[in-house]
Amino acid sequence: STELLSPSTIRLDRENICAIGRPQRLREIHSLYLQQNQIEKIDNLGCFPNLRFLSLAGNRIRRVENLQPLQHLRLLDLSHNQIQTLDPDELPRSLRLLDLTGNECTQQHRYRELVVAALPHLLMLDAQHVRGGLGEEEEEGGSSSSEDEDDDELFSKPSSPFTADKDFFADLQRELAGHSQRRRREALEEHRARLEELEELRKRQGLPLPPVPP
Repeated sequence: STELLSPSTIRLDRENICAIGRPQRLREIHSLYLQQNQIEKIDNLGCFPNLRFLSLAGNRIRRVENLQPLQHLRLLDLSHNQIQTLDPDELPRSLRLLDLTGNECTQQHRYRELVVAALPHLLMLDAQHVRGGLGEEEEEGGSSSSEDEDDDELFSKPSSPFTADKDFFADLQRELAGHSQRRRREALEEHRARLEELEELRKRQGLPLPPVPP
């Protein structure tokens, strides 16, 4: 739906989605929200070659796969899925923030050590800061690339899930909570409108109003 599209963001959280389809190639999309659905497999994300932020939290994913085409991905939320084992080589090396909390794979032997070793630019893993997660140029104060400047512009937007002066995961949690509250309000308003329609229909036709659960 065009209502779910902004110039750089697609929001499809809590839509009871079971699988990721194969949309047209969308190079302008930087952020994709797919949390709280029924997705079982990571697939067809190569259609978003410039994706920077991806949330797949609260799905039914059992394996981390098919993420290598996302060479610009910076933030990945796979928390609260069903991932039992993790192959760190399946994760894009460009990642800066990664969340796998709520998955059995976090109990693997040397889990944190292996993930940090596989992701040289990682800054935060499972809401905990990673030491030595910056590349050599960043540590030595090297000049910023145009890609890093693009990251700064993306993260500085008020609607983005991460900003330089705020904790990413706390920000994300607040934003997701806001979406949930907004959806509940919309559902309540729709429920009230339906009750009014039924009451109007009863008055017009003289029919008894069927019991409606609260």
